Amino acid sequence: MATAIPARRSDSTRAAILAAARQRFSTDGYERATIRAIAADADIDPSMVMRYYGNKEKLFAAAAVFDLRLPDLGDFPPSEWGARLAAHIVDRWDGDETLLAFLRVSVTNEAIAAQTREIFAGQLGAVVKAASGGDALAEQRAGLVSSQVLGFALTRYILKFPSVVELNREDVVRWFGPTIQRYLTG
Repeated sequence: MATAIPARRSDSTRAAILAAARQRFSTDGYERATIRAIAADADIDPSMVMRYYGNKEKLFAAAAVFDLRLPDLGDFPPSEWGARLAAHIVDRWDGDETLLAFLRVSVTNEAIAAQTREIFAGQLGAVVKAASGGDALAEQRAGLVSSQVLGFALTRYILKFPSVVELNREDVVRWFGPTIQRYLTG
């Protein structure tokens, strides 16, 4: 009869720190979140956060792993792919402070920028490759779609260009969808 190995206390401490960090980064953003506040939220001493994660940057990198939750484009006719992704972008990014904090930090922090590249290459790249049936240009297509998604997110959510912020979901699909469509199927 096999016996269950009890979870180590360090595992539960790490989990508590990550949960508190995700909540704090989401609520306060990267710049305003502090190690002390995260430790207080996790009900531990701040030195424990530093022991397990080293610094705020490394903690953020560990806490900010996220899923873009991209739709499977193969479920739709190819003529709708751009519109589907444009709508998804607005639905996914509107109000998600963790994604916004991640975008803000990735512009100035190489480690987070590398993580952003990995997330987009892995997740968006896989969706584009699957939808295109293994098209030889799938990687370039995914890179170009990423450039548009990140540029749109930067201008709408971070820099807050009024003309981009004012677009409702339907306007985003109408204006932005064809550009994404061209990169996916053009």
